Amino acid sequence: MELITVDDVRAAAERVRGVVVRTPLLPCPWDEGELWLKPESLQPTGAFKLRGAYNALAALRPEKGVVTHSSGNHGQALAYAARAFGVPCVVVSPRVAPAVKVDAMRRLGAEVLLVDSDERMESAQAVAEERGLTLIPPFDHREVIAGQGTIGLEIAEDLPEADVVLVPVGGGGLASGVATALKALRPGTRVLGVEPALAADAAESLEKGELIRWPAEMSYRTIADGVRTNLSERTFAHLRAHLGGVVTVTEEEIRAAMLTLARSARIVAEPSGAVALAAYLAGKTPPGRTVAVVSGGNVDPRLLSEVLAIS
Repeated sequence: MELITVDDVRAAAERVRGVVVRTPLLPCPWDEGELWLKPESLQPTGAFKLRGAYNALAALRPEKGVVTHSSGNHGQALAYAARAFGVPCVVVSPRVAPAVKVDAMRRLGAEVLLVDSDERMESAQAVAEERGLTLIPPFDHREVIAGQGTIGLEIAEDLPEADVVLVPVGGGGLASGVATALKALRPGTRVLGVEPALAADAAESLEKGELIRWPAEMSYRTIADGVRTNLSERTFAHLRAHLGGVVTVTEEEIRAAMLTLARSARIVAEPSGAVALAAYLAGKTPPGRTVAVVSGGNVDPRLLSEVLAIS
């Protein structure tokens, strides 16, 4: 399988310029100057997914519209991009997706179809065939991966001396893109993926050297709804080639990271957005100057209230 290159990421950066927020690197003085946060929660749709979704539409220019399957963040991003290009957007979402994300997709103009968790991919493909729409999956797509990789370009420019970059892993599109960019531009920087122990298919896949898929009933145990998805053959190939490894975090560590982000960094993060910092705070990552990507902030208000109530 042909992997994307840093040139693909650079092309994506040109396409998304002026639409995607170039998020800053925020130093964390409460951590003795060794930690920076990359707050993708500042994107217009509240998560990094806008980078890949907009790049895909800008590259493909679908005339009849687009369809995808998503628990929320990619769906919001694709709806936002589709609205900018003036085309329809359909999102097939699992019934258990957070209501805050489903409502946001609809506000952005998407038609949302709710299905059982294990039917989302097949349902999206069926809609694409029936309506003649272009399917843009949340991670298993070259242009989507290249768009997410623009985060790596920005980190390389803003903190070239970074030793470690921590990236959440769900379907693997974000980690694939960031690792591709940084390995090319800053080969001395180690990119590590982070995922919940309750949805650790990427860690198992890389350990065994083959793609391992976890059933939904296993991965849906984690509160980190944005990273419950398995890798694809495409993202697995990218991670094998470029990623420095995967570490896992517990549910308690994810909640603790959300609390730290809110109290110390004044950043609202959804569980998936907090997993990278969770690994750092738990002492599971190598020492050195570290960037933790806060991938999104679209958190259910009730869950956020529970987390903030932790003493």
